[in-house]
Amino acid sequence: MPSIPVEIPSGPYAVECERGVLRRWGALLRELGATTGIAFLSSPRVWKLWGGVVARGMGAERGARTVLFPDGEAAKTISTLEKICRRLAVARLDRRGTIVAVGGGVVGDVAGFAAATYLRGVRLVHIPTTLVAQVDSAIGGKTGVNLPEGKNLVGAFYQPALVVVDPAVLRSLPARQFRSGIDEVVKYAILGDRHLFEFLENRLAEILRQESSALDWILPRCIALKAQIVSQDERESGPREALNLGHTFGHALESLTRYRRFLHGEAVGWGLIAAARLAEAIEWLDAEEAARIEALVRAAGPLKPVPRIAPSKWIAAMRGDKKTRGGRLRFILPRQIGEVRCAENVPERVLQTVLNGLGGARRPK
Repeated sequence: MPSIPVEIPSGPYAVECERGVLRRWGALLRELGATTGIAFLSSPRVWKLWGGVVARGMGAERGARTVLFPDGEAAKTISTLEKICRRLAVARLDRRGTIVAVGGGVVGDVAGFAAATYLRGVRLVHIPTTLVAQVDSAIGGKTGVNLPEGKNLVGAFYQPALVVVDPAVLRSLPARQFRSGIDEVVKYAILGDRHLFEFLENRLAEILRQESSALDWILPRCIALKAQIVSQDERESGPREALNLGHTFGHALESLTRYRRFLHGEAVGWGLIAAARLAEAIEWLDAEEAARIEALVRAAGPLKPVPRIAPSKWIAAMRGDKKTRGGRLRFILPRQIGEVRCAENVPERVLQTVLNGLGGARRPK
């Protein structure tokens, strides 16, 4: 599999995507230049599974520190960030040090924010261990933590120097975790790759079994699409907004259920269904294509049911989303499979109808 360039204006880097790359990732690290120290940031569970492999793959480097913290959304807080930075200070990691994030999306977001803010910035390397992180969150420089008022409201754009993607690590994921990551893959297919969507429809069973021929095809395709988008728009002022497809609904659902009911990918899955239904309701999306989107998301499931939530609470939670402008809700919605656009001024009655019916099966037109 290829080395995929991310041509960010603030500093280009590569995503090295190859089965078994963890055995030699230390050579890639040394190609970045000298470092005065390395701090691994990970969770206890991930480090138990992969810490030894990562440490051996580092090779000649010695004296690394390890800082472990919980990888659930409940730990994605300013308090956790402070504890990590204090551990780095005690370990005397200096400005020429390197933080290596080993884990899923929460670990990557928090470790990335620590790298962006500790000593006003130290080198960052991502080794993502979940499907969501490998195809999405480890690429593009978004870092951050949550507030009670909403998800990822405090953070920074801070690009890594290197991302190391080894599909072999996905074997350690629980089935639910892996399936939830498929929803992020479906997102990429809807927003910009119709061929990927058709591949998912035809070969989803092989992907869910993690057959190499199927998985090794979708990973670099998703990574290349994200690299292309973020290279055009590093700080989400234009085309990069497309990556928020399903996330306005998904983030609200996570917040409303206190990050306890749904994995991130599952919430995004419901967000994709909601976006397809809303796009159909405002006559942006053909009913047949909306049905195909929902069928594919459900096939990757099963999704836990959405609890009964008043539309007013949904809308209030979505107004706290960082994509809102001047109090107006903005949604990335599909026009067809492979193309999305931003919708503003969606009639609230239409939105309420979609939200009221979200927990139920799709009603054929």
